[in-house]
Amino acid sequence: MFVKICGITTEEDALLAVALGADAIGFVFAPSTRQVAVDRVHDIVRRLPPEVLTVGVFRNELPNRVVEIVQRAGLRAAQLHGDESAEHTREVRSRVSLVIKAFAAGHPGLGRLADYGADAVLIDSSSPGSGEVFDWSLVEDVPLSGHRVILAGGLDAGNVADAIARVQPWGVDVSSGVEREPGVKDPVKLREFISNARAAGTDLDTDSDPDSIDHDGGPYDWQLDF
Repeated sequence: MFVKICGITTEEDALLAVALGADAIGFVFAPSTRQVAVDRVHDIVRRLPPEVLTVGVFRNELPNRVVEIVQRAGLRAAQLHGDESAEHTREVRSRVSLVIKAFAAGHPGLGRLADYGADAVLIDSSSPGSGEVFDWSLVEDVPLSGHRVILAGGLDAGNVADAIARVQPWGVDVSSGVEREPGVKDPVKLREFISNARAAGTDLDTDSDPDSIDHDGGPYDWQLDF
């Protein structure tokens, strides 16, 4: 089970999340209480292990600006978390090595994911970062087969196992659910979330997507997967 910890604002929280086993770290550049400066992110990223996927989170930003920030910060991926069109997403993907496209649950774009050309799709509540849990049944009838699905939206240590069992995503993403206050991660919540997600992930039948994880339990090899 791929685990992404988002809304990181400090080097201490980034290193803690990595030490506890996070596969990816997300930095928010869109307007938010968790928004961070590009230079600050660059300084944090330089201190992270190379196998950790570093992601910049954007909302309705111009493609050229997304690419510029990703490159300046030294990030490996962009997450488009707004109303970006398929054309916009493909343009970013042509210049950034990995793109995650986020949609609110029930968004019509989920029915035509191939048009966007993203490497993974993230499904969130209608209010990103709010900590709100959406109705997981909204995902059940969406044609997601063949896509790497990352589930977000109000996840925490207490509900992540149920969410994984119900939706059976490829990965999970959390921000407010592991915080002491906005932008400040809680070590206990982080540890419990990652541990519970990993345990729930081992119960899934991964044979249907043999290339999606390292079956030895090690970190994801993004160079091989994408």
